Amino acid sequence: MCRNIHTLHNFEPAATGDEVRAAALQYVRKISGTTKPSKANAQAFDRAVDEIEHATRHLLADLVAVAPPKNREEEAAKARARAEKSGRYAPRVA
Repeated sequence: MCRNIHTLHNFEPAATGDEVRAAALQYVRKISGTTKPSKANAQAFDRAVDEIEHATRHLLADLVAVAPPKNREEEAAKARARAEKSGRYAPRVA
């Protein structure tokens, strides 16, 4: 899966429209192999983003969570710590 697409389900606060749109855009970019389609493909590209965004919104609305919602800031801090530990990123300096 594209590493720029993040889990959107079961977070507090819930995923924003911008986050859903960004995930749909990243998915279409990955599948199509391009970040900017040609003029000939722009309409199909944009339609695909719209349709995937729509389907994603329905999916997130219909999913049932049994675990308590995750905190966005805590999860981001955990991800940063994992990345720093792996050597992918330098530790943040205050």
